[in-house]
Amino acid sequence: MSENTDQASGLAHEDIPHHQQVESYGGGDIQARHGRINGWLLVVYAIMWVWALYYGITYWGGLGPGLDF
Repeated sequence: MSENTDQASGLAHEDIPHHQQVESYGGGDIQARHGRINGWLLVVYAIMWVWALYYGITYWGGLGPGLDF
């Protein structure tokens, strides 16, 4: 089979929708699928971004805690 065919079904990648295509790496030991990010993970990213901004504004700069005389 050629590189552009899915080994399991024999279909060409152009015939399969993008979100159902599977890419194989390492001789087929690792497979990557296209998908979407879960909503809860997006919420975690947003919370971490807000925390990073807060931390950067509040604690960043100077010599560090207890070192500015």
